[in-house]
Amino acid sequence: QVQLVESGGGLVKAGGSLRLSCSASGRTFSSYAMGWFRQAPGKEREFVASISWITYHADSVTGRFTISRDNAKNTVNLQMDSLKLEDTAVYYCAAKGGVGPYYTATSYDYWGQGTQVTVSS
Repeated sequence: QVQLVESGGGLVKAGGSLRLSCSASGRTFSSYAMGWFRQAPGKEREFVASISWITYHADSVTGRFTISRDNAKNTVNLQMDSLKLEDTAVYYCAAKGGVGPYYTATSYDYWGQGTQVTVSS
């Protein structure tokens, strides 16, 4: 069982930066691939980034967002720079213990409650 708690969301102007953090419980954190997804109102949840022994970023955030993890602290972070209006969404941290595409939400076993990111003009 893994419990995930996100933090760091908020209101920021376009072009600004935010850093999201996800704190995980459990002693097997390093065995999980971790991902960030987001969901805007009226839209499906979409992949943002994932990290295991390799990182992946969605095309829409490549060059602006960076995922990282600290296994000693059981945390995964998402540094978000050059934020755009279309980045506004609830951001979710997720843990994947098995096989399955890293970019598919159904591949992930555990989810946090989400943190709101709002980008204003």
